Amino acid sequence: MRSLLLAALAAVIFAAPGVTEEPVTFTARSGDSVEAFQGVFEVPENRANPDSRMISIGYVRFPALEGAEGPPIVYLAGGPGGSGTGTARGRRFDLFMQMRAHGDVIAFDQRGTGLSDNDLPTCHSSVFLPDAAPVSDVDYAQAYRRAITECGAFWRTEGVEIDGYTTLESVADISALREHLGAEQVTLWGISYGSHLAMAALNAIPEEIDRVVIASAEGLDQTVKLPARTNAYFARLQAAVNAQPAARAAYPDIEGLMRRVQSRLAEDPMLVEVPQEDGSTQPFLLQRRHAQQLASALISDPENAAMLLAIYASLDRGETGPAAGMIARWHRFGEPIRLRPMSTAMDMASGVSEARLALYQAQEADGLAGGYLNFPMPQARGVWPGFDLGEAFRDGPYGDTPVLLLSGTLDGRTYVESQAEALAGMENVTTVIVRHAGHNLFMENDQVHAVIHRFMRDEPVGAGEILADLPDFTASPF
Repeated sequence: MRSLLLAALAAVIFAAPGVTEEPVTFTARSGDSVEAFQGVFEVPENRANPDSRMISIGYVRFPALEGAEGPPIVYLAGGPGGSGTGTARGRRFDLFMQMRAHGDVIAFDQRGTGLSDNDLPTCHSSVFLPDAAPVSDVDYAQAYRRAITECGAFWRTEGVEIDGYTTLESVADISALREHLGAEQVTLWGISYGSHLAMAALNAIPEEIDRVVIASAEGLDQTVKLPARTNAYFARLQAAVNAQPAARAAYPDIEGLMRRVQSRLAEDPMLVEVPQEDGSTQPFLLQRRHAQQLASALISDPENAAMLLAIYASLDRGETGPAAGMIARWHRFGEPIRLRPMSTAMDMASGVSEARLALYQAQEADGLAGGYLNFPMPQARGVWPGFDLGEAFRDGPYGDTPVLLLSGTLDGRTYVESQAEALAGMENVTTVIVRHAGHNLFMENDQVHAVIHRFMRDEPVGAGEILADLPDFTASPF
């Protein structure tokens, strides 16, 4: 079954000929600039439809430094929904520049993002959730299912072939990019969902990939994270907190603190006045769900986890100011549920296996983040019938392509145990553990960069473990 699926994918991969690049000055948010080239090529929006419209896929190419001999290095952003060009403008700009020592570096904008957005419309559904009234977990999930159903119909009405926004279609785009660049192979460099895309490429087009560098890996059947693994992360966070005497005194029992706060909010939600930009406030009913959503959002990296601990500690004391400040950042008062097509579709298509879903359901009630780490998955599973890519997609990857895996022990979104499992079928994996690092570890320290460069030069990477600095867990983030 898997071989038939991959053969079918290979049969539809193509690249549009004759497309040129334009010279651009690429400026990072830091103000640093570099001369680069911006390119575009066209692909079908849905390769399964012979009458599909064509869409543009864009990228920025940073030319290799003198002496570089490797194939193009294609950066795959996380999310799903992040863009390669957006990432290159941020904190990783310096690493993008360093990677030119090994070949051209391509800041690739996956379909539906950045230069490849193609004016995809955001869906503003007709589904509203009250700001200051209780909503159960079941009703919350049902509201999102209604919104996703409605948005699928909206996008199709707007001419968007939503069936084309899957990881396998993005793999075909990578192959089209490789051909467009005139390269026999490419190196894939990605993080989080970008690693998920890279693993799908290792299954589908292994002969086109020279090597892979990934961090914070999300396996092909790991779109839905297991609550027990999230709980294990909090145990590791406790151990890190215990290494700082003042932090150990402030947070002697993180799990107990979180369960205590969540239990109180489940029994008696707190009405919070949330500050607005115009100086007014809006009432918001803080429920247990919101505390778990805050946990899901803030456990990516240790410095954010420090913020989470401060919020929970303040709620434990009956103080709502820090929580209200966070709600002001992400909640849109009086607005309906709104969704972006690419980020919605990609996770729904990757789906979850029956076996993993059963594990998730058995663990959800005891999970410190409950069912919200990957919301609206798996709650939205099956909303679009036939959209799931199936078990064959989630099998693997397999092969002997060289892979460098960088895993942070304080990554609260993808976990060291899960990352190792995700690549169990690959025969040539070099794993480096970055102790105390979180999800966004590429810029953690120079040792991380040195490991990547040695791997790219096909040299032994040396250290199997790198030690990162911990933040001060007692420093006030508010």
